[in-house]
Amino acid sequence: MGNTARNRIGSVRTAFDIVESLQDLDGAGVSELASHLDVPKSTAHNYLSTLEEMGYLTKEDGQYHVGVRFLGLGAYVRNRRKIYEIAKPEVERLAEETTELANLLVEEHGTGTYLQRAQGSRAVQVEAHVGTSVPLHCTALGKCILAHLPESRVDSILEEAGFEPVTPNTVTSREELEEQLERIRECGYALDDEERIEGLRCVAAPILSNDDRVLGSISVSGPSNRIQGDRFRETLPNKVLETVNVIELNVTYS
Repeated sequence: MGNTARNRIGSVRTAFDIVESLQDLDGAGVSELASHLDVPKSTAHNYLSTLEEMGYLTKEDGQYHVGVRFLGLGAYVRNRRKIYEIAKPEVERLAEETTELANLLVEEHGTGTYLQRAQGSRAVQVEAHVGTSVPLHCTALGKCILAHLPESRVDSILEEAGFEPVTPNTVTSREELEEQLERIRECGYALDDEERIEGLRCVAAPILSNDDRVLGSISVSGPSNRIQGDRFRETLPNKVLETVNVIELNVTYS
């Protein structure tokens, strides 16, 4: 969720619509992309060939794909975030000690984006990867962030994002979400009981600066048959909170 541009440049928007569409489609030819975006084939071809010439797209057997040049931009964006460098070894340690999948999420433009994912020895494979953006209301990571943002910012995010259900367990009302956010502020962590992915549970906690700004959140996630009972509601929350404590100390004194 960004500020509305006063003088939007349509060609810039179209170029990025094309890049994002190629990612969503996992590659496409000129005709397929033109149909997907409802633009003339000549327009699609001109943009595709220009982006390919610049090195941002590749062409394989008539199909255009997002190029590896974006990796350089992504690595630069991630590495300039101080929280990534500080949290990285602790997130990796969390994954190793719990044997599950550990994550670091930050908020930008009203959505959550994964900066890091570390796999323990029994970690499950899920569709999200570093750089994936997710709604904040349907993840423990996102709810941790919402719980510590200014109320006006939360209002703005939820007004635009809404409460579209992702699974049968997704929070779908502001009242229910507010109750959860209050519990997060009281106990220091959040739970995700199959709210974004069926069969997957998650325990998360916010990373706060010494002036109580939320810098991001970390979590442990795994299959519901392994994350249940005391492990879901006590063991993993304590482990996540211990990890956050280390990260916050390093943020303060680094």
